[in-house]
Amino acid sequence: MLWLFAALVAASTAVLIFAGGLVTSTGSGLSVPDWPNTYGWFMFAFPMSKMVGGIFYEHTHRLIASTVGFLIVVLAVWLGRTEPRPWVRRLGYLALGAVILQGILGGITVLWYLPDAISIAHASLAQILFCLTVTIALATSTGWRRAYGKQQGEGRGKGEETPDDRTLQHIAIATTALIYVQILIGATMRHTGAGLAIPDFPLSFGHVIPPYWDSKIAIHFAHRVGAATVTVLIGATTGHVFFHHARRAELRRPAILLLVLLVLQITLGAITVLGNKPFIINSLHVVNGALVLVTSLVLTLRAHRSRFAHVARAFLPDEARRAQSGDVRDATTGYGGARA
Repeated sequence: MLWLFAALVAASTAVLIFAGGLVTSTGSGLSVPDWPNTYGWFMFAFPMSKMVGGIFYEHTHRLIASTVGFLIVVLAVWLGRTEPRPWVRRLGYLALGAVILQGILGGITVLWYLPDAISIAHASLAQILFCLTVTIALATSTGWRRAYGKQQGEGRGKGEETPDDRTLQHIAIATTALIYVQILIGATMRHTGAGLAIPDFPLSFGHVIPPYWDSKIAIHFAHRVGAATVTVLIGATTGHVFFHHARRAELRRPAILLLVLLVLQITLGAITVLGNKPFIINSLHVVNGALVLVTSLVLTLRAHRSRFAHVARAFLPDEARRAQSGDVRDATTGYGGARA
């Protein structure tokens, strides 16, 4: 049940990112000028009849954010009470701290009239929160706990070892990190109004490199260069998986999904520019970018799965004592005393 709830929290965070994208894309960030109330009303008591225009997008964003915050509180408490692995419990606490900080940044963004730096930080932290919730969902999944079929003293058949491929690990880390940097540039572009600074695609004012520059053109062009670099790294990562680990479903599946999401992301980006930033497409571009990030993160974590066994063994004496005292309840949690 825990991993299902964690997956629900991760999915809810994706919905929240989409809702935030709608707020920015429709220019609704100041449609509700007070915080944490909504025009003086308690947030959940605000009349539905008054949710019109930009108020609908901003207030809906707040309702979703509050719901996600509550779900993360429940998740952190659940992990703290039942999860035997200290590193997973810490992820829950980090997610709780991140969502609290995210709410504070959201409030400051409104009360300080959308300062670029705070707005960009708010968007960037949302991606980190999404990564944390996805990581928790992954770490509590059955596949992760069984090490995707490999033998770790669990008596689960003759599964082969998860490959400890250093090359894949390094490329995957670099890819995930660069995708996050690319998202930061994208957030900067959105919140500084540089989304249409270069109005054509794939060229820039009819040239490969813009013939003239200003700050917005520079930000926009940096985003395009970042997209090209991310494309190359994703190609290298997925190509390595297909060539060396095609039989490992836990690596092959996110690699395939990553390529599909990449193609979709480029398409959405092109439509955003050529279609003069239609708000739905623009918002889908935001949330799809987040999906590209977490898919690359899942691939990266799975490539490092064998290393987490050492983390688990480091806590073996403590966990063994807890198991003997009955604190670790295998029958209810499904975890062993030393599982990673």
